[in-house]
Amino acid sequence: MTAVAAFVPPPSHASLVSKYDGRAPRYTSYPTAVQFTPDVDAATYRGWLAELPADEAVSVYVHVPFCARLCWYCGCNTRVVNSHGPVADYVTYLQSELVLLGAALPSRLPASAVHLGGGTPNMLSVDELGVLFGALGEVFRLTPDIEVAAEIDPPGLTREWVFAAAGHGLNRASLGVQNLSPQVQAAVNRQGSLEEVARCVGWLREAGVGSINLDLMYGLPHQTVSNTLETIDQLLSLRPERLALFGYAHVPWMKSHQQLIDESVLPGATERLDQSEAAAERLIAEGYVRIGLDHFALPTDELALAQAQGRLRRNFQGYTTDAARTLLGVGASAIGSLPQGFVQNIAQELGWRSALTAGDLPIARGAPLTQDDRFRAEIIERLMCDLSADLAGICARHGRALADLSGDLARLEPLERDGLVAFDGERLTVIGDGRLVVRSVCAAFDSYFTAQEGRHSKTL
Repeated sequence: MTAVAAFVPPPSHASLVSKYDGRAPRYTSYPTAVQFTPDVDAATYRGWLAELPADEAVSVYVHVPFCARLCWYCGCNTRVVNSHGPVADYVTYLQSELVLLGAALPSRLPASAVHLGGGTPNMLSVDELGVLFGALGEVFRLTPDIEVAAEIDPPGLTREWVFAAAGHGLNRASLGVQNLSPQVQAAVNRQGSLEEVARCVGWLREAGVGSINLDLMYGLPHQTVSNTLETIDQLLSLRPERLALFGYAHVPWMKSHQQLIDESVLPGATERLDQSEAAAERLIAEGYVRIGLDHFALPTDELALAQAQGRLRRNFQGYTTDAARTLLGVGASAIGSLPQGFVQNIAQELGWRSALTAGDLPIARGAPLTQDDRFRAEIIERLMCDLSADLAGICARHGRALADLSGDLARLEPLERDGLVAFDGERLTVIGDGRLVVRSVCAAFDSYFTAQEGRHSKTL
């Protein structure tokens, strides 16, 4: 491991927090889910599906909303189950949804990516994995070079599951670690050890999974710069291809179980920023490339290559190399993205199951895309991915004039004065500490955005 100096928080952090610690979307889509309405329903979705090109590859996201334990920081749509019955039943309903989806598609479309998210996808049994991939194969032509990814909770993983998943094409895995400090873990009801993570990584390597990501967090109760760096230093011994470093979003009014967290031991905004930047500094010193806002990858990893080549994308799973224009979501609360707009399934399992029992696609809401949405979505995605956007080029592609953005650019003047962004008349670039507030930069181009308390997570 490279010898590195102790992290010294720069004075600019306190200044940044005092001026820019507001709220903004994470911009995994534009428009964001806040703009989804029930006006987009199952009939709308069927119409959009029928219009998909018959030879264009799509991606598929499968949501598995179950966990064996309740992590108090969690913001996902999931629930704890103490027996396997609900999981087995859920797989049966997933089959039903895939049948309905297949009937609405114009043909058996090629699928270039399948992402299993949750919750805890490794709660599916080996046999249920086989059933799920069998159903996916009935509806889609799984391409030879397909990317199959799964989110994994280390305590529940077995070697048998890893090899079964690899047999279905698993080639990318993301393991939730968050922090290895026993004090932090106790404060969020999540226990785990380096040995446990190392064992899982070993199985994945043995099975030929070529890209392994470890999910970490900052801003958790009792978390400090010191235990953040200790966690990273331990995990670097495993040399994962990728790491993601997410800021904890404390939203107990939205996620009631977060009320179990003692707010008095949550780090403040400046402390959070120090943790994230200390982690970034350490990872860069160890040879990782910083990807966008919160990802890191080895220079040879496809994510780093995509960023270098200007083809990095962002979707509901975060930063991705997935180039498909269409992402079809399956399972309770799953979100889909189509050329025509966004759709989201019913979040509650009971309602989701009821719709499927009635023979209908379980759509709860969505948002059609306007021409202006597509225009602004490209600007926001490039800023989130590249920290730079060729505004003149984007305007030309969408038949717009650069003057149309005058109001948006005016909102960025304070950030320009503070050395966080630069605009040369055609290209907007996020510079210096601007990376840390890139979501606020994007919000300047969001025609729907209002900084209402509670609707979005803190930017810092």
